[in-house]
Amino acid sequence: MDPFFQTLAIALVTAMTSSGVTGLLVFMIQRHDSKHDLLMGLGHDRIYALATEYIRRGYVTREEYENINEYIYKPYRKRGGNGTGEKLMKEVEKLPMKEE
Repeated sequence: MDPFFQTLAIALVTAMTSSGVTGLLVFMIQRHDSKHDLLMGLGHDRIYALATEYIRRGYVTREEYENINEYIYKPYRKRGGNGTGEKLMKEVEKLPMKEE
């Protein structure tokens, strides 16, 4: 192959690959951020809805507390959840615990 065309082919492949890789990385980061935002929003919504119900009702069962604390609040907090979830969980922790 002619050295000019070989150099041109290498340059084109390199340009397309680097742009493609960069584009793929940007896409994956944006997609991850969107999923993260959505999951955080869903976590916040569940904490808010469940905690509000328990607080309104005036008690929480052991199963309900374990569900909201272990499976929703702790992962939410670990991923950087805001103070609203923490405030609501503190209120839930003050509630009397009743057996079902």
